[in-house]
This record gives sequence, structure tokens and C-alpha cells, in this order.
Amino acid sequence: MGKTITLLRSWPSSLLIGGILLSLAGCQDKSDQGAGATPPPTTVDVVTLQTQVVDISETYAGRVAAYRSAEIRPQVGGIILARSFEEGSRVEAGELLYQIDPSLYKAELASAESELALAQANAQSARLLAERYRELVKSSAVSRQEADDAEAEWKQAQAQIQAAKAAVQSARINLDYTRITAPISGIISRSSVTEGALVSAAQSSALATIRQLSPVYVDIRQPASSVLKMKRNRDDLTADVYVQLEDGLQLSETGTLKFSESSVDEGTGTVNVRAEFTNGDELLLPGMFVRASVVVEHLDAAVLAPQQGITRLPNGSTQAMVVDGENKVEVRPVEVGRAIDDKWVVRSGLSAGDKLIIGGLQKVAAGATVTPREPTAAGNAQ
Repeated sequence: MGKTITLLRSWPSSLLIGGILLSLAGCQDKSDQGAGATPPPTTVDVVTLQTQVVDISETYAGRVAAYRSAEIRPQVGGIILARSFEEGSRVEAGELLYQIDPSLYKAELASAESELALAQANAQSARLLAERYRELVKSSAVSRQEADDAEAEWKQAQAQIQAAKAAVQSARINLDYTRITAPISGIISRSSVTEGALVSAAQSSALATIRQLSPVYVDIRQPASSVLKMKRNRDDLTADVYVQLEDGLQLSETGTLKFSESSVDEGTGTVNVRAEFTNGDELLLPGMFVRASVVVEHLDAAVLAPQQGITRLPNGSTQAMVVDGENKVEVRPVEVGRAIDDKWVVRSGLSAGDKLIIGGLQKVAAGATVTPREPTAAGNAQ
């Protein structure tokens, strides 16, 4: 160290000053070069917007209702002799369900048939007498009054035949009613009576209930505003309906909106609409609560923008940054509608072909030159 100081002291002062000046000049040149360099454009992630077909749905609470439902009730009284179905099984229209003791009704039918035979016999005698008097009155063998009385008795006998025929038909119908058959095809409920029970036509309780489960209805309470929107967007209210079951399972089958009430519930402001499902798997059961999604609007050329590319401002408006043809950032006010998954439905402000910035928004400002980078499929998957 001492030797170094001695050597420096031995150098001429002019040489020392020159070296210092050269060092300062070199530092100044490097500083000037760094200040004059242009930074590279910022790289931002963009997506090119495309149009696509979109169905906008709204979800409401719904209840499943049977397509057909029939309560089984006796139309005549008597003792149940037999029950011919398995509770909870499928029955076909016309299949025998219950057999009521037919003895009394067979006797009534036999009595009605005998009354008909008696009336027919009396009519035959009356007819022959009337025909005979009709000829005798021509020769004044009988009076006109007697001939008229014979004609009247014949007509009365004919009327008695008609009454007897009606009595026979009524007795036969009552006899048929002792066989209680299924009016529709479907799944039958448990039976409220067993063999040996006494039933009557005036009883208030049903013997059983049959419900047709394929197809089925789903009754939905839809807000009147949604119904108006659907009417403005299409000629009728026919629309696709999707259902989620109580356990969270999404039904694979798509239903169709079939019917809408013509009035609005004053208390709730809703309209009762009805959708129909084929229900081939019979997963939808009458009375079941479901979540029904109704397609209220169909867009043939919708623009969907990723939510990370849309910024909501403190005043509630929304804006987006796009890269123009010169790779410069442009800020646009946009109007968005409903969210579909992780995207917004763009109502205005963006169109197909725009390059929307979705990554690096904090690094750029309006007018800045950037390098757009489209995310790869692998990057999107990650």
C-alpha cells in the first residue's frame, strides 16, 4: 500500500488530472447511450372475438305434474271380491283392477230382460187387435171409437217396449260397472281398499290413482317481464327447457314450452307456463320440485368476451381495451348483458375480429404500442 502511494505521488499532476477527465467522459457517454435507447413494446395477451350461436336462459322453480291422472272410483255399490293389480305397477287402459260382487246386478238384468219380453208380447197382441179392428171398422162391424182405442193400445205397447229396452241397457251397464277397469295407461298407486271391503258410488275417497308419467308436464312460475321478452323475440312461446333435479342432476332430456296462462298472478307478478318432457326414463315424478331453465332469447351472432377483459368502472359502466391494426391500445366503452360461464354477452362496443386484451391490462394505457400475443390452446388448458 505504501509503495502504491509513493508511485502515485511520483506521477506528474497533469497525468493524474487527464486520467480522471477521461474516466468521467466515459461514464457520461454510457449514461447518454442508456437515456437515448427506446424500450421494447409491452407484450399483452389478447383473444380475437368471434360470433357464435347463443341461447340465453333464465332459471325458475318448477313442479312436475302428470300428463294424465285418473282417480279410480266405483260407479256402483257392493263388496270387493278381488283386486287384480300389483300396487305401484304399470297398468294398461281397459285392464281389470277390481271386481265387485255382480250377483245383485245380474238379477236386475234378468228382471229387466223379462219385463222387455212381456212388453214385446203385449205389443204383439195389441198390434194384431189394432189391425183386425182397422178392417172391421170399414164394414161397420166395430165402432170407430173401438178401432181408435185399439190403435192407441198398440202404440202404448210399443212405448213400453222402448222403456223395457232402456231398463235392460241400464241393468247391463250397472253389471259392467262391477268390473272396475283402468281408464288410462300408467303407474297405479297403492290401493285404499282390500278384498271384502264395501264400496259405494257416493263414497268420497278413491280406490286408487293412475298417473301417466311419459310424457309429463313441468309447471313453471315465470315473471311477466320474461314472458314479454320472449314474445318480442319470437312469434310464439315455444322454447327449449332444461331441468335440474333436486339432487343436482342435470336431466339430459330437453323439454319444450307448450302453454302459457293468459293472465298474470296479481300477488306474485308471474305467469304460469307449462313445459312438456318425454320422460323416457321416468325420472320426473309428479309433485317433484325441479329447477327449470327456459331459453328466453336466441342469438344467431352473439359476441362473447372473456370476463377478465372487461373492466367495470366506479360509476357502473364497463370498458375494454383492444389492440387496433397498428398494435396500439384503444379503450372502448362497452355494454354487456348476461354472463355465460366465464364470458359476458356483449351488447355493444365490441365486434367480431376485435383483439381484446385479457392479460397485462395494468401495464398499458390508451395509445401505447404493444405486442399482442394470442394464448395457445395448451396455455388455455392450463
